[in-house]
Amino acid sequence: MSASGAVQPGPPGAAVGPSPTAAALSDTGPLFRPLSAEDEEQQPTEIESLCMNCYRNGTTRLLLTKIPFFREIIVSSFSCEHCGWNNTEIQSAGRIQDQGVRYTLTVKGQEDMNREVVKTDSATTRIPELDFEIPAFSQKGALTTVEGLISRAILGLEQDQPTRRAMEGAIAERIDEFIGKLKDLKQMASPFTLIIDDPSGNSFVENPHAPQKDSALVITYYDRTPQQAEMLGLQVSGLTESEECSGLVLQFNTNCPECNAPAQTNMKLVQIPHFKEVIIMATNCERCGHRTNEVKSGGAVEPLGTRITLHITDPSDMTRDLLKSETCSVEIPELEFELGMAVLGGKFTTLEGLLKDIRELVTKNPFTLGDSSNPDQSEKLQEFSQKLGQIIEGKMKAHFIMNDPAGNSYLQNVYAPEDDPEMKVERYKRSFDQNEELGLNDMKTEGYEADLAPQR
Repeated sequence: MSASGAVQPGPPGAAVGPSPTAAALSDTGPLFRPLSAEDEEQQPTEIESLCMNCYRNGTTRLLLTKIPFFREIIVSSFSCEHCGWNNTEIQSAGRIQDQGVRYTLTVKGQEDMNREVVKTDSATTRIPELDFEIPAFSQKGALTTVEGLISRAILGLEQDQPTRRAMEGAIAERIDEFIGKLKDLKQMASPFTLIIDDPSGNSFVENPHAPQKDSALVITYYDRTPQQAEMLGLQVSGLTESEECSGLVLQFNTNCPECNAPAQTNMKLVQIPHFKEVIIMATNCERCGHRTNEVKSGGAVEPLGTRITLHITDPSDMTRDLLKSETCSVEIPELEFELGMAVLGGKFTTLEGLLKDIRELVTKNPFTLGDSSNPDQSEKLQEFSQKLGQIIEGKMKAHFIMNDPAGNSYLQNVYAPEDDPEMKVERYKRSFDQNEELGLNDMKTEGYEADLAPQR
């Protein structure tokens, strides 16, 4: 059943005229200021706009802000002093991510219902057990919880029920029955699966057990299809096969991930000794000074996956060179920690550099900080940060595992060409699910000419 009718009106109407705050916006500093209660200059912009409920003028307030270590957002709120109508919504103002993301959550109890969710307007929400779907762009973006998503769907389905009962009683009865099933889910009558699929990559589902792995939540990153890219207004482009990339520094236009100002990304194909070719990309923003770099594999997917296990026993292990591809996951069993594929992207750094990036990622998550954070969770994060710091300083021994189904990751062997007594490299055959994540199950590289012949 589709919930395309579950649409709440967005901030209504046509703007009549901006307040002087909008005119002075450029004089108060960056367009998107970090979210802070101590920033007295950060005030919403007020716009007089039409109320679609009583057709008199109300007020829309817009706040352009940036959630630390997350993304830029636009918070909008409409209120009408004449009829009391009000509405709020949240929109992502950051760039569309390189890959789409799919969150699959098994909801088993009230704790799962209270998980925080960022759902953009381009995300599709599904509950397979009820054959229920909220299509992309049928609802505005929201910062809510799992329970809030279900409540919003119930409210959307109920809003036209009085008219349906008068005009189409049979359909209204079926919708009432379905609303009852949604209410049963809110009361946790039985476990269910919630899937949020966002081609833009800007949606988020909270992991309350961070930094430990969440057994109830599966996060999958995927390449967008041409149809999804077109839906997002993106134009797919790339280098032609005839272009010679080796030895050249190529440039293409992009936007800064911090201030969204126009910037340029440099790209170069580099050969790593005793390994393979990789593509290094670096962006430097002249406006805000932000710098970022990323490494992608320049070769093909290997026939076998690679699992590299390093026993960290000495501080000198922190200086080992390391290439983590975007398909590589990282585990530290002693900390019960797992970093999924595509998180942190591709990196060419040292072991110490990667561990510091991991510590910053898990300890500065905006959903685990501040007044709304869980005290128990904060204690776990502090304990995790302390133990990870001990590993970096060489005071604690641990195992560092890199698991790359594509076989495109690398960890330096300091004893080369002899075997490293502290490092174990395993080659393994990929499972069906791993091939599915890499897009290999539907890929046919041999004999496809014969299949195309009857179509000509």
